[in-house]
Amino acid sequence: MTNSLEKNYNIRGKKMGKDLILKTLRHGNVDEVPWVPFSGVHAGFLKGYSARDVLTDGDKLFDSLIEVHKLYTPDGMPVIFDLQIEAEILGCELLWAEDNPPSVMSHPYAGELTVPCKCKIPKITDGRIPMVLDVMKRIKAVVGEDTALYGLICGPVTLASHLRGSQFFMDIIMYPEYVKELIGFCVEVCNAMSSYYIEAGMDIIALVDPLISQISPKSIEGLFMESFQAAFDFIKSKGALSCFFVCGDATIQMDVMCRTHPDGISIDENVNIYEAKKITDQYNIAIGGNIPLTTTLLFGNQQDNMKFIVEMLDNIDHHNLIVSPGCDMPYNVPIDNTVATVQAIKQTETVRKMIENYEAIDEKIPVDLPDYENLEKPLIEIFTLDAATCAACTYMVKGIMQADEEYGEKVEIKEYKYTNKVDIARTKKMGVQHLPSTYINGELKWSSIIPSKQELIDVVSKYL
Repeated sequence: MTNSLEKNYNIRGKKMGKDLILKTLRHGNVDEVPWVPFSGVHAGFLKGYSARDVLTDGDKLFDSLIEVHKLYTPDGMPVIFDLQIEAEILGCELLWAEDNPPSVMSHPYAGELTVPCKCKIPKITDGRIPMVLDVMKRIKAVVGEDTALYGLICGPVTLASHLRGSQFFMDIIMYPEYVKELIGFCVEVCNAMSSYYIEAGMDIIALVDPLISQISPKSIEGLFMESFQAAFDFIKSKGALSCFFVCGDATIQMDVMCRTHPDGISIDENVNIYEAKKITDQYNIAIGGNIPLTTTLLFGNQQDNMKFIVEMLDNIDHHNLIVSPGCDMPYNVPIDNTVATVQAIKQTETVRKMIENYEAIDEKIPVDLPDYENLEKPLIEIFTLDAATCAACTYMVKGIMQADEEYGEKVEIKEYKYTNKVDIARTKKMGVQHLPSTYINGELKWSSIIPSKQELIDVVSKYL
């Protein structure tokens, strides 16, 4: 399959950007900080394609990636950002959206303590893998000399939760040996996908495991440490570099993540990058992040994005650092905002002068909080980035919705999304520090931790 753009597109003709990424992940010294836009479905927005278009149509995905390369001059870039590719092959039903990646709607191993047999490991011909590999090879041929290419894979813990559903979090407590077996299978899936992507030309393999932020460091160390180490060792044995990509408040998980031996770790805005870098530096691991996805990239202006980057670069050691959005960019991020981000990274001193007198305008959106002392029934409020796009948020919402199954109309449940301006204002007024978080009658109960069903019932019952 040949696309005319592959013949006509004039690449930058230099290896500087790619070298910046590779040297940084190999912990060498570089003259400037590298930049990676995790453009995901936003790439389709640049060309007028829907999220589903770019996640199912190879030509549209390729065209969109070329546009990302032209507009955002990345040092590194992902080919596709979809954590459901493996789950779909393994039997999960997906719910598709026009402006978000699909979400997992069914869990084929819910209700049974079964580990899939090895014959279920995705083959190179299964599902959307052939389309992804074809695009990887095509984009490698066009921009691979000057841009480091990322292959993003669904991490083993998130994949296990796709297969088991919210029961997986109870499994960790009740059936740890089963969990180890299931994670072992999921690592074999990761290794198979890593092998396919590396053979297709990917320079960096990122295990994207947002749900790690929802699991205690003790459980990670006891149940998952060896499996993650095996996955990262496999990537290195194939000659590629590795990255551990987490979403949510992974502050307390940073140390144990470093001990899984990735070359880099990527975090989002829930984690204080200045404090996190102190930990990654102890292990000589690169860290990437963490431009706020909504308040800055989506709803900010050019000056807001420039100001964030300049202040970040002024206050952090540039060694072992990659600047990137905190996660998959929202679909309709204004192009000018991302271009402003690039300018601030690559021309910091010039931009510093441009914004020296700029003061951000705090948009005052009136929000009335409930009278928590006089509610007719318990009010459970879930504050998320967006359950449609954030796996950690998805499973937080699914976990909390078990209260609806248990109590029905005796409780009220609401989700507030950080992709909505009014909900952002509410989140700030509530003083929510980390997403996802769950409050009952205005009291914080779970911050970046998904409760088991029994824990949820025990807590909610106290409010009835």
